[in-house]
Amino acid sequence: MVNSVVVVGGGTAGWMTASYLRTAFGDGVDITVVESKNVPTIGVGEATFSTVRHFFDYLGLEESQWMPECEATYKLAIRFENWRGDGSHFYHPFERLRVVDGFPITDWWLQQKPGDRFDKDCFVIASLCDEMRSPRYLGGKLFEQDFAETPSGRSFRTTLSEQGTQFPYAYHFDATLLAHYLTRFSTDRGVKHVLDDVVDVALDERGWISHVVTKEHGEVTGDLFIDCTGFRGLLINKAMEVPFQSYQDSLPNDSAVALRVPVDMEQRGIRPCTTATARDAGWIWTIPLFGRIGTGYVYASDYCDAEEAERTLREFVGPEAEELEANHIKMRIGRSENSWVKNCVAVGLSSGFVEPLESTGIFFIQNAVEQLVKHWPGADWDDRLRGAYNRQISGVMDGVREFLVLHYYASPRQDNQYWQDTKTRPMPDALRERIERWQVKTPDVDSIFPHYHGFESYSYNAMLLGLGGIPLRAPAALEHFDGIAAAKELSSVRDTASHLVENLPSQYEYFAHLRGLAGRTS
Repeated sequence: MVNSVVVVGGGTAGWMTASYLRTAFGDGVDITVVESKNVPTIGVGEATFSTVRHFFDYLGLEESQWMPECEATYKLAIRFENWRGDGSHFYHPFERLRVVDGFPITDWWLQQKPGDRFDKDCFVIASLCDEMRSPRYLGGKLFEQDFAETPSGRSFRTTLSEQGTQFPYAYHFDATLLAHYLTRFSTDRGVKHVLDDVVDVALDERGWISHVVTKEHGEVTGDLFIDCTGFRGLLINKAMEVPFQSYQDSLPNDSAVALRVPVDMEQRGIRPCTTATARDAGWIWTIPLFGRIGTGYVYASDYCDAEEAERTLREFVGPEAEELEANHIKMRIGRSENSWVKNCVAVGLSSGFVEPLESTGIFFIQNAVEQLVKHWPGADWDDRLRGAYNRQISGVMDGVREFLVLHYYASPRQDNQYWQDTKTRPMPDALRERIERWQVKTPDVDSIFPHYHGFESYSYNAMLLGLGGIPLRAPAALEHFDGIAAAKELSSVRDTASHLVENLPSQYEYFAHLRGLAGRTS
């Protein structure tokens, strides 16, 4: 039986893991987090999936409890700027496609072309983002759409697998503040917190971890050890010698430089989306929190050095970047061959990472710890559980890899060597076959990556239509339909969006109202 767990490493991964396990098992499992005082966290994972709501729901936390402490805001989409090279933008929203006469509304859009913005014609959320609207009214009610919120007081908790309908928003938050919040949450509920450096990992005669040795607190023993040590992979890669499988041949962005930019958010406004702006050797993220902007340049070091990258980011931000300290990050792109070996499980960056273009870092953590609970070992430590866990984790990361490769391949940009090379880099054979199929039939549940990876077919359609570098066609069958119902539905999207833009508060107004501030009413 697993009666004690040692989480090595703090930060977002460590404390999400500890808080989730404590909530799942209560006092039945002893949990200790060993966190170094001297190893800084990466701390740029400030954007999430909409499925992260299941994590907070599982912990029993309401938005009003944790969001203000973490400077959190709502995220309805990702806004892609200049990925066509012409200065235009489009949205990848948290919104499933409407279906008319058995065909998704994007197929009808390809046939009817009612406007030049597929996202605003097919998704309500695109207009809300353009107009910086909150998804909630001042009274707290969620805007009108297909998702129905579950009343509070439910007697059971939910996980990613219960995502039956699409929730319309995720969150932006300060990852460091969230880690601090979850530290308090966990220690208040009995999780032990050891602030110390791990100087050795001791293995027994079977090659299992028996204990870790800390600098000041001596040996810390446990039954199961969870590696949340980031890109170092102190337990999984170094002690257990698990090989690392690089994705860098197809995803070359291996570096980032980040800034925390204090700005007047009342004057600037809070756009309810993450923005990814294409640049010469990668892209720049912009994440609006309540009191500042998080921004950073993700780039490929083969095409751009650190000095040039920092200069590019500072020029992008403008005068507000003056005298701010830049955080340079070297990223390990890929995954450990197996994330669970013997009695060691890697969660977070030690398990795997891809560039944060679709905000998958925290999703990977949430998925890993949920799956760990679902594959929790018994007294026999059955290898079949480990095998099933590793297949699920690998499938998620390999699927996200494919989706991100598509972003670059499907962009029509070829204005420099970096963007030209996006068309010739290696890609998984299965993705190449799928791209060929999508040119005659747009993506559906049967033609995208076949295993769960967090993205549905609507996401693939949004990216292909938005990027525009791969030719798509409307189904020939639509030529034999009158199209009246589809035209009405396309018009309904625009009408609904206009109504919501007129009646919803701005995102700044909503959060200022919650904080008792006199915000703008724009």
